[in-house]
Amino acid sequence: MTAALTEQKSRIKEIVCEILELEEDEVTDTSLFLEDHAADSLRAIEILASLEKTFKIVIDQEELARMVNLNGVYEVVGEAAGWN
Repeated sequence: MTAALTEQKSRIKEIVCEILELEEDEVTDTSLFLEDHAADSLRAIEILASLEKTFKIVIDQEELARMVNLNGVYEVVGEAAGWN
């Protein structure tokens, strides 16, 4: 993984944790936002909007179904931004 990608993943995690009001060590790449962290659909939309603004990308709301944990978010953002 490149340093730039590591930095982008770190920024994504910061955004997610900020919106979910969690400490970064509470969220793993595979912990589920809804089941493990009690995030609701409004928070998911906040995350999506914040990621779009931060990375200057557009994410289709249908992608929310894949954005259930950090790995899913990394994938969706990576595809939208053309990183993968």
